[in-house]
Amino acid sequence: MHQHHGRLRTAGLLAFLFAMVMLVGAIVAYSTSSPAFLFLFAGIGVASVAYSYWNSDKIALRAMKAYPVSRDQAPQLYQMVEELAERAQEPAPRIFISPQPTPNAFATGRNPEKGVVCFTEGILNLLTEREVRAVTGHELMHIYNRDILISSVAAAVAGFLTMITQFFILFGGGRGRGGQGGNPLVLIGSLIAVILMPIAASLIQMAISRTREYDADADGSELSGDPLALASALDKLHNGISRVPLEEDPKHDAHAHMMIANPFGAKAKRMFASHPPMEDRIERLKQMAGPQQ
Repeated sequence: MHQHHGRLRTAGLLAFLFAMVMLVGAIVAYSTSSPAFLFLFAGIGVASVAYSYWNSDKIALRAMKAYPVSRDQAPQLYQMVEELAERAQEPAPRIFISPQPTPNAFATGRNPEKGVVCFTEGILNLLTEREVRAVTGHELMHIYNRDILISSVAAAVAGFLTMITQFFILFGGGRGRGGQGGNPLVLIGSLIAVILMPIAASLIQMAISRTREYDADADGSELSGDPLALASALDKLHNGISRVPLEEDPKHDAHAHMMIANPFGAKAKRMFASHPPMEDRIERLKQMAGPQQ
C-alpha cells in the first residue's frame, strides 16, 4: 500500500492530544494540590479506551440494527470481500447489513481477525456492483490499517479532556496551590486553557478521522485497482445521503466518523465534520486514476 504522509500526521496529532492531556493534568494537579485526581482520571481514560476498542463493533452494529448475513444470503458480497482480502493477504472480515435506507458503509472490529464490514440496504440499492467493490476496498483498508484503534484512542482522549475540564471548573478553578487563592492571572489563564482544550481536542479528533479517510481512499483504490469506481460511489453517496440522511441521534453521533461518508449530509458543520470535503476526495481519486483515454 501507499506510504502516506497522513500516517505521520496522524501520529503527530495523537502525540499532541496526549501532550494536551499532560498539560491539563498538570494544571488540575497544581490547582487542587492533589495529583491523585490526575491518576484517577488517567485510569478512567485508559479504561474508556479499552472499552471502546473491545466493544466498538458491538456498539456500532447495535446502533445501526445490523444483522449478519451468510454466504447463501449475499454471495456477491462474500465474493468481493474474500477476493480483496486475498489480494491484501489479510483475513476476510464478517459481513453485516443494516436496514437503514440511508446509503453508507463502515468497518469496525478491534483487529483484522475480528473485522466487520457493514453495508446499509440503502448503499446496496444505490451503487453498481463495481462501485460496491470499490467501497469494500476502502472499508477493508480501515481494518487492515488499524484505524479502529486509532479512532478509539482519539475519541477516548478527547472525552477524557472534557471530563477533566469539567472537574477543574467544578472543584479546582477557584483554588490556588495548597487551597489558597493563588495568582488571579494564573487561575484565569488556567481556566481559559482547560475550557479551550476540549474544543481543540475535538478538532484534532476530527482531523485524525479526515486523515484516515484520505488514506483509506488511496489504499482502498490501490487494493481494488479502480479509483474511478470509488470516486463515482462517493459522488452517488453524497447525493443519496443529502436526500436520505441518517437520523441525528447520540447513538449515531458516536460512530458517524466510522462511515465512508458523513451520514448527516449537509447538516453537519464543516469545522467539526468527521470527513474531508467530498469534492476533495473525488478529485484526489481522479488524479490517482491519471489521464483517461
